[in-house]
This record gives sequence, structure tokens and C-alpha cells, in this order.
Amino acid sequence: MTENIRIEGDEHDAEAERELSWRAESVGLAALDIGDAELMHSWRSDPVAAHHIGIWPRSLTAVRDRIERDIEDDDRDDFLIYPSGSAPVGYVALTSQNIVNGTAQVELMLAARHRGQGHGTAALDAVVDLAFGELPMYRLTAETHTDNVPALAVLAKSGFTQEGVSRAACLHRGRRHDLAVFSLLRPEWEELNRPRAWDA
Repeated sequence: MTENIRIEGDEHDAEAERELSWRAESVGLAALDIGDAELMHSWRSDPVAAHHIGIWPRSLTAVRDRIERDIEDDDRDDFLIYPSGSAPVGYVALTSQNIVNGTAQVELMLAARHRGQGHGTAALDAVVDLAFGELPMYRLTAETHTDNVPALAVLAKSGFTQEGVSRAACLHRGRRHDLAVFSLLRPEWEELNRPRAWDA
């Protein structure tokens, strides 16, 4: 499913017209491209995101190289998140896709000023619908710091279940952090009482 959108006077002028790869009720997903490196670099440089996700600042060139490499990876799909009539507010991905086992991992990052507005849940729901509705996935997983309260809430709202904790699994800012491990299975997704992306 693709759809063209036009955004007037947004902060991401290079993306004034962007084709959506996937559309849900309140957000559209556009495939990440090399031209998005500067935007991704700015989001990754945010100290709150860096702390919650456990990343460190990288050069713009490194981010561009990483995006270019990931585009060639058939085991992942990376998207910018576009709320209706708006500039991109974040990034969501379906990574480590294993078609044989039907497994994949989800990643989500929102720009600082767009957090707490429901975009994270909408984007996560959309990519989950893509995984179970268009791809033969059976199990999706996600990880986040155990103290990342907003991410824990988004995952729970989207139907994910915390199945454990990876103790001291992430080194960040000189100390070890536990990671909460979440999963969502196809039968659980089928039982969720919410509109699917294709109902938009």
C-alpha cells in the first residue's frame, strides 16, 4: 500500500513530498532513505533518546553509512513516522526478520518534542499490523531499559507482554542497565480489539 502526501512548510523540506509505504489510522510509514540521515542524526543526538535507547552519538557520515547498509539488508524494514498532515516525528523498524521461524524485532524512536502524543503507539500498532498482516511473522520482540517508563507503557498498550529481564545487559553512561524483554505472538495480536492498519 503506497500513498503520496504533500507537507507544506515543514521542518524536513527535502521530504516535502513523500510516498507512504504503509498507512494506518493516524500515521503513515515511509521507507527510510539515505537522504534522511541528517534527521536521524538529530534524533539520535538527543540525550534523552540516547539514555533510554542506550545509544551514543555518531557522526552524520556514520549514520548515513549505516542507513545505506541497512537499506541493502533484506532482513529489516525501516520507516519514518508521519502523522496525518505532519512532518516526520520519529522512526520505527522491523528488524532481524526470520521468515523461516516467523520472528522479528521491533524498534521505535520518537523526536523529543513529539513524545507523549500517541504517535509511538500508533506507529508500533502499524508496524505490528504489517508484520502479522502482510508478513508471515508469528513472534515479535522488543527490548528497552527497565526504567524507560514511556516505552514500557507504549509496548503494553500495543499488546506486548513483558516476559523477562536481561540483567545488566546494556552498558550506558558508565553503568549497567537491565533490559525488559517484551513479546507479542500472532494469536495475541488476533485477539486485540482495535482497528487494523488496513481499516484506515
